Amino acid sequence: MGRKRLGDILVESGLISEEQLQEALVEQKKSKLKLGDHLLQQGYITEQQLIEILEFQLGIPHVSLYRFKMDPSLSSIVTEEVAKRYSLIPLKKEGNRLTVAMVDPLDYFAIDELRLSTGFVIEPVIATRDEVHRAISRMYSMQGSVKELMEKMEIDEIEESRIVDEDSPIVRLVNQMFEQAVQLRASDIHIDPQEDGVRIRYRVDGVLRTERVLPRHMIGILTARIKIMSNLNIAERRTPQDGRIQMHVDYKEIDVRVSTLPTIYGEKIVMRLLDISNALIEIDKLGLTNRNLAYFRDLVNRPNGIMLVTGPTGSGKTTTLYAALNHLNQEDVNIITVEDPVEYQLEGINQVQVNDGIGMSFASVLRSILRQDPDIIMVGEIRDRDTAEIAIRAALTGHQVLSTLHTNDAVSSVTRLLDMGIPPFLLASSLNGVLAQRLVRRICKECKQEVAATEQEKALFAQRGLTVETLWRGTGCGSCSMTGYRGRLAVHESFRMDDTLRQMMIQRLPAGEYKKHAVKNGMVLMFDDALLKVRQGFTTLEEIYRIALPE
Repeated sequence: MGRKRLGDILVESGLISEEQLQEALVEQKKSKLKLGDHLLQQGYITEQQLIEILEFQLGIPHVSLYRFKMDPSLSSIVTEEVAKRYSLIPLKKEGNRLTVAMVDPLDYFAIDELRLSTGFVIEPVIATRDEVHRAISRMYSMQGSVKELMEKMEIDEIEESRIVDEDSPIVRLVNQMFEQAVQLRASDIHIDPQEDGVRIRYRVDGVLRTERVLPRHMIGILTARIKIMSNLNIAERRTPQDGRIQMHVDYKEIDVRVSTLPTIYGEKIVMRLLDISNALIEIDKLGLTNRNLAYFRDLVNRPNGIMLVTGPTGSGKTTTLYAALNHLNQEDVNIITVEDPVEYQLEGINQVQVNDGIGMSFASVLRSILRQDPDIIMVGEIRDRDTAEIAIRAALTGHQVLSTLHTNDAVSSVTRLLDMGIPPFLLASSLNGVLAQRLVRRICKECKQEVAATEQEKALFAQRGLTVETLWRGTGCGSCSMTGYRGRLAVHESFRMDDTLRQMMIQRLPAGEYKKHAVKNGMVLMFDDALLKVRQGFTTLEEIYRIALPE
C-alpha cells in the first residue's frame, strides 16, 4: 500500500509520468529494490526531490543529521543490526514516543518491527541515505570500541590476541574506520599522532578533514593493528614502511595502500583507498569535451608511438590510463604494464610491479618487457632519463607506449623530456601527443542552485570570449557534508603532434612557442576547458582558481 502511494504522489507532483511509474514498477520487481531506491538509481528523481515530496505531501518532517547531537543511550533501545538493516537511526525519546530518522519513512514493516521490539510509539522523520549511514557510524561504531580501549596501553604490552582477535575492540575500531571512509567516499585515511591526541583525518574529494581525535596513548595499538593487516614489521618503528591490505567493506572490494612514517610523536600512517569496483571507466565517461575526446581516441588508437597523460599527484592520471587500456584490451594484443605499485588488477593484462629493493626499476623491467613481444606497453610513470629513453626507443620500434609525467600543462611535458636529456630528434619522431588534466570538485546534485552571475564573473567570462548570465552553486546539505560539493570531475588540455611542432622541437624552441602554435591549431587551454564546465553547471569558479590560473 505504502509503495503505491509513493508512486501516485510522484506522478501527481509531475516528477515522473504514469508510463515511467509503470515501467519502474516492472523493473523494480526484477531488481528487488524499493520503488524509491529504483527511481533514484535510474536518475528519474533526486534524493532531495523525494524528501521534499514526502515532506509536503505526507507531512513527514525532514531533519538534517549533519549537526544533530546524537544520544548514545538510544543505542540500547535500537540495536545497530536493526539500524543498518532498515537504514534508520533513533534521535530522541519523549515519554512513550521515539523519533526515528529514516531513509524510507513509508517502510511500515520497519516501523511495526521497531514498535514491537521497543514498545515505543514510533514517529518517523526523513533524512538522506548518506546522513543516516554516517549517523549510524557515529552512534554505534566507534563509541564502544574507543570506550573499551580507553585503559592506558603501551605498545610493549600489546598482546597478540588483542590485535588479531576479530572481536577485540582495536580490530573493530580499525574496521569501523574503513567502513566510515567508504561511506564518506574518502580517497585517503590519515592517522596523525600529535602532542594532544591522534587525529583521524579523511581526504574527501581532494580535501582533508578531521573526523575524530583519539587519546594519544592509542597510537601504539592502532599502528600495530594496521601493520598486522598490511604484513609490515611491528617491531620496526624507526624507518618508513610500505604495505597493502585487500578487504571487503559494505560488499565492495577495497584495495588499501599503507605507508608509515616515523614522526616525533609516533608513526604517521597514510592509507590510500582504491575501490576496485570503480576502477574501470569507459573513455567517454572521462568528462572530455567532444574535441578532446576525439583527440584522445585518436592518440589511443595509434599503432605505435608514445602518448602521455600529465598532471600533478592525485589528478586522476592512472584512471585515464586504465580507461585507455580497457579500451585497447582485446584478445589479439599483448598488453604489459610496469607500475609502482599496481593499483588495479585488470583481467587479460600482464601487470608487473616495480621493486627497487631487488633491482626491478622501471628501466630494468622495461628492458625485460621488450623481450616479451608486447604490442602495447603502459609505463606507470617516466621518472628518469633511463626510463624515458627506453620508452621512446620502444615507441620507435613499433610499440604503442602509454605513460604519465608530472607536469602542470600539456606542452611543458615536451620541455621536461628534453631537459631529462632525450635527444630532440628521438622525441620528435616518437611522441604522438599529450593529455594534461587536473581534478576539480563537482557541485553537489542534491543542493545545486542557480544564482545570477556577478558583474565581475561576467567580465571574466567575457575576457575568454564567453557570455554567462547565471552560474550554479551548492548551498550545502547532508549529502555533501555541508560543503556544496560531492564527487570530482577532470578538466583537460590536449594536443597532437604535427610537422611544425616536430621542427620546433628539433630546433629546441622555448615552451611558449609550442603553446602558441598548439593554441593557433585549436588547443583549448585547461583554464578555458574548466570555464566551460563552470558554465555547464558542473563546478564553480572558486574550484577552478584552485587548480589553474588564466594565462
